[in-house]
Amino acid sequence: MKIRSITYFLNPKYPLDENALRKAGEFLAQAKSAYEAAGYEVQTVRLATIPFPMLLGENKIDELPKFASQFAEAIQEAGISYASLGPALPEFPRSYQVIPEAIAASENIFFSGAMTGGDKIHLAQVKACAEVIVKCAPPDPNGFANLRFAALANVKAGAPFFPAAYWDQDQPAFAIATEAADLAVDAFAGRQTIDERRRELTASITKHGQTISRIAQSLIPTYQSLIFCGIDFSLAPYPDDAHSLGRAVENMGVSKIGLHGSLAAAAILTEAVDRADFPHTGFSGFMQPILEDSVLAKRAAEGALTIKDALLYSVVCGTGLDTVPLPGDTTAEQITPLLLDLSALAMRLDKPLTARLMPVPGKKAGDATNFDFTFFANSRVMSLDSAPLNYPLSGNEGFSLQTKRPNV
Repeated sequence: MKIRSITYFLNPKYPLDENALRKAGEFLAQAKSAYEAAGYEVQTVRLATIPFPMLLGENKIDELPKFASQFAEAIQEAGISYASLGPALPEFPRSYQVIPEAIAASENIFFSGAMTGGDKIHLAQVKACAEVIVKCAPPDPNGFANLRFAALANVKAGAPFFPAAYWDQDQPAFAIATEAADLAVDAFAGRQTIDERRRELTASITKHGQTISRIAQSLIPTYQSLIFCGIDFSLAPYPDDAHSLGRAVENMGVSKIGLHGSLAAAAILTEAVDRADFPHTGFSGFMQPILEDSVLAKRAAEGALTIKDALLYSVVCGTGLDTVPLPGDTTAEQITPLLLDLSALAMRLDKPLTARLMPVPGKKAGDATNFDFTFFANSRVMSLDSAPLNYPLSGNEGFSLQTKRPNV
């Protein structure tokens, strides 16, 4: 198990408060050292801000590309690997339109777009997120610009995983994101019953979660105004079989993830995280990034795992749809219905879900991918069974969708 990121949240002000950024870098360096001294590998330290439309103000939104470029330089000077400037917001329609240019103008800066707000799904902003995804695809031959954008549904502030991370207060905070799929792989490698294996997994998560939390609490006295949001103990994978959540599912008795039984396995794994005793934040569950998981990538290439399957597992999983390779000629009108479905799940079930979709230029459904990227396993471009919506779902209104009430 590794720590994927230590994420620091702040309002960096505009113009930029360089002293606040310096303090963030100092804290992250101290925190990284503390976790490494305890035996944890820390992959990255990151920064997430308040949503950029609120940071810049409505009249300055068009300056986002320039600001993103400057911010990328500033975080490097502070010793910070990556930063998220948060989501475009429905009350600032222009904020969605400037994201592709801002991604092109910067390095290591992530963005997102909110599709929901309050109890509403905003159809205009669902469309706007689809348009961002399509516009971001062509500049890179692998469509990698979309690694730095996610469409958000019902995602609250304080989640440390990128691109979803953002903050909503002036007081700074931090949270921990884990890479822990190997705990699930190991827990279900034996021949014991489901309950025995699940108890082992929950105990392991609790042990690490409480250790990580104790270290976090020990850091706060030096930074007394700092809030500890908690740990997003998602079972995030790495693209080899030893760290594959797909392998964990198959260890549980499913022949191939994507076949029936996979949903039950995903629910069991997510519930094991829920049962663990540690301060939860963010998604904290089953994470299914297709291209970041060797077994998921293999099953998607074989056709056993489809986009509809991944959407179905979002009912019980943590994050939603992540690193999904799509045909290069996919249109915004085809992506919109998928994002709408994801938003409906998030609102009806009152859970955070995201979509990080990757149209691959020049590729069609079934074509092999040829990524040369350490954090990706190769697969095949997945088929998107979608067509443009008709009225009234094709409109631009916002509509309420209340959380399902439990039966009494």
